[in-house]
Amino acid sequence: MKNSIPIVFLLAATALAASPADEVSSAGPSAQAITLNQAISQAVASENALFARLRGMHPLVETYIQRNRPDAEFGAVPAGDYYFLGRLSLAGGVAEDSFLPVKGPGKRFFASLTAIRRFSFIPRGFAQMAVMDAGGFTPARYNFRFVKREFLGDVRCVVLDVTPRDARSKGEFIGRIWVEDRGYHVVRFNGTYTQPTSSHLYFHFDSWRVNCGPDLWLPAYIYSEEGDRTVMAGVHVPQYKAQTRLWGYETAREHSEEAFTNMTVDVPQGADDQSDTAQETSPTEAVRQWERQAEENVTDRLEQAGLLAAPGPVDKVLDTVVQNLEVSNHLDLNPEVHVRMLMTTPLECFAGGHTIVISRGLLDVLPDEASLAAVLAHELAHILSGQQIDTRYAFADRLFINDDQIAKRMSLGRDAAEERSADDRAVVLLKNSPYAGKLQKVGLFFRALNVRAPQMPNLIQPLMGDAVVGGETRFAALTAMSGELHLERTDEIEALPLGSRIRVDPWSSQATLIKTGNVHLLSAREKLPFEVTPFWPHLTRVDTGSASRSASMAAGSQ
Repeated sequence: MKNSIPIVFLLAATALAASPADEVSSAGPSAQAITLNQAISQAVASENALFARLRGMHPLVETYIQRNRPDAEFGAVPAGDYYFLGRLSLAGGVAEDSFLPVKGPGKRFFASLTAIRRFSFIPRGFAQMAVMDAGGFTPARYNFRFVKREFLGDVRCVVLDVTPRDARSKGEFIGRIWVEDRGYHVVRFNGTYTQPTSSHLYFHFDSWRVNCGPDLWLPAYIYSEEGDRTVMAGVHVPQYKAQTRLWGYETAREHSEEAFTNMTVDVPQGADDQSDTAQETSPTEAVRQWERQAEENVTDRLEQAGLLAAPGPVDKVLDTVVQNLEVSNHLDLNPEVHVRMLMTTPLECFAGGHTIVISRGLLDVLPDEASLAAVLAHELAHILSGQQIDTRYAFADRLFINDDQIAKRMSLGRDAAEERSADDRAVVLLKNSPYAGKLQKVGLFFRALNVRAPQMPNLIQPLMGDAVVGGETRFAALTAMSGELHLERTDEIEALPLGSRIRVDPWSSQATLIKTGNVHLLSAREKLPFEVTPFWPHLTRVDTGSASRSASMAAGSQ
């Protein structure tokens, strides 16, 4: 794709012949009916204002692509995958700094591009789908046609079809946009760009934004796909599906300033010199404090970089599962074990001291609580075996590195012997837990993962921790407990698709659990274990308590 983002839609003075009947009612509390032309004018102005704000921001961007092949029974199945993680800059076009190390073939990254015969995936091409214009709006380039009004979640929208006025134009948006009817911000756009060439292919995509404060709708989710036998400008495009996520718009400086502002200092009553009664730290306690310091340095650095989710409700759910394992096994651990969520897609989990870190992608695909307990039990076993974090990280200067160097220079995984030992001990913990009766089903998850792993090397390659698959040697005892794998059966759910459980606030990087109802599967094609699926977020408005976000974004654009 070309370096600049294609113009998406521009308002021509004569694009619509409005009449008093062409009214679009607003959902605001003091709303007044406006004409369709006025709604489009406000949408264009809002889009210009959003891009001005975004030029000063550098969110994290992650793209995960699964190349597919047709399958008679399942419709399509993964046949390869690609992964990118970096920080996005919209100043002067689209640019991204990769967080991933450049290694040999078969690794999970594509640094600049990944070639498939005559075809290349370029990270910038997927990132540019987050915004609709990099150069500002000019008139007389697009036609608009009112389609309908539609709710996206709780947000009522005006739906418009957008087409270029010049049918010969190249790289211009063609598709459909959804404009919320209170502030008239574009909250979703769906389509492609016109006139691809052999060197600039334009894929179809569905781009969503999330409300993070008053008049602040931030790009958050992008889904893209092309089907079998797609040919663009004489180039055969592999069948693929891709998810792009953006988060971390709040800068580390803003986060630190907010934390400082909210800080309170409690001075105990009678805080006199109490050196006579002070208790010195024992050597054992000193070792624990040293290990704890390394642990805190690592988690603080990951959170500062936007790779670790901010503490929130998901952590409490994960902590409860660990507590179930501890109580049923009569464990009393000090300090307490807590679980945090890594924001990324690759399936991994690791214990850094008494903090267990599990990736969002792994949380998405685990089918039930018992499977989650099995993964956490493995990391709890590392802790019980005394396999602590590398204490070199207790020296803070070792983490004085740029964000894009973290995954390249920080390693928190275990060796094969430690992994096998933790697997064995985890089974003992699980057999004594409330999850003991569900271990056969848990084994199906690991069996299914082993079956799919060769086609998804980038999904199972951890960024910095422990992979949850490694041939038949990982979780072998649990796999042996399971019966035969029946991927064709709709009553057996071995694993969920990516994006099934976790939703992330793109501003604050706080995660919440997605609430969905039970869906009766019509065929095995709808199971989609470990697979990429479209985004369909339930949009809501944030009306209070987020004014500072808009102010920060406005300041960042100056």
